[in-house]
Amino acid sequence: MQPEPAAPASPASRPTLADVAAKAGVSASTASLAFSGSGPVSDATKQRVLDAAAALGYGGPDPRARSLRRGRSGIVGVVLEERVRAAFLDPVKIQMLDGITEGIAPLGAGLLLLTDTGEPGENAVNIESAPVDAVVLIGCSPRLAVSIEALRRRGIPAVAIEGDTGEDLPEISIDNHQATRRGAEYLRELGHTEVALVTLPFDAARTRGPLTPELERTGTAATARERLAGAREVFPGIGGQVAGASSIEEGLEAARALLADPETRPTAVIAQSDLLAAGVIRAAEELGIAVPAELSVIGFDGIRVDGLQHDLTTLSQPSVAKGRAAGEAVVGLLAGESPKSVCFTSTLHVGDTTAPPPAR
Repeated sequence: MQPEPAAPASPASRPTLADVAAKAGVSASTASLAFSGSGPVSDATKQRVLDAAAALGYGGPDPRARSLRRGRSGIVGVVLEERVRAAFLDPVKIQMLDGITEGIAPLGAGLLLLTDTGEPGENAVNIESAPVDAVVLIGCSPRLAVSIEALRRRGIPAVAIEGDTGEDLPEISIDNHQATRRGAEYLRELGHTEVALVTLPFDAARTRGPLTPELERTGTAATARERLAGAREVFPGIGGQVAGASSIEEGLEAARALLADPETRPTAVIAQSDLLAAGVIRAAEELGIAVPAELSVIGFDGIRVDGLQHDLTTLSQPSVAKGRAAGEAVVGLLAGESPKSVCFTSTLHVGDTTAPPPAR
């Protein structure tokens, strides 16, 4: 018969592990092993310890004390470039988070999501103060260098998913330059010469508007720059519009400006994410422009976009594998190893949003 649990104790009278050990008639170390399950404790002894704990109202060792003894928090931070709500609207971010969770599984650690938007947050838990053992910097961020510097000051190991990290931080990347070039070459093979871009943000201020030489020169977002360079290898004079984020709404606004004038309207648009591409298609529908008969659209990511009635032509990237590799690199860093950077390859998926250009 199981003992009746005791009433919750006040902080001053809260039972300790030593109290449980005394009641169970075992040593404190045996009681600790019974709770952790990590030592040679018989089933009968373990049950006696658990019964004593239930009778005293003892809930188990304080995880904060365990963290102090181990010198670790048992938490891996994941830094997002935007607000959490926006990140969870992006299937790419969700897939990478799934992969990170798989990769860090051997640690038995939890994930703490942090945002680094550059906005002040009084009393907020952020990259400067979060109790984490290691950090994964996720998502094509123009603020990557700021985040890395903050972590270096704290001495916290980090892994970046895309971005120029320097030689001392492992980077999990994809072939942004080469993949975009492959997509651009496909458009050229179809016969397109009038091609424009809708890009990811270039700077920490998330400046929207035309892609200007000044923005290119001062931009800090490696992913946007690399994808631009890939397109320029095929279409040297290509320009376009810069979006404020990877979202359908931002793609819609950028494309409205890009497609407004029939005299300067491109016959194809290279969007630097699938969400942006979906926004471009929505803008084309608003303006009565048929996709792909009058406008070809190519994206980047290889995700399913809710509400998109097209099979999008896109560069498909292995988002889950990227996250998993980042998580595995964290495990290596915390084991004192020096994980190598990894670069994944994207593949061109030809859907129904691209076709030869219309006759002028």
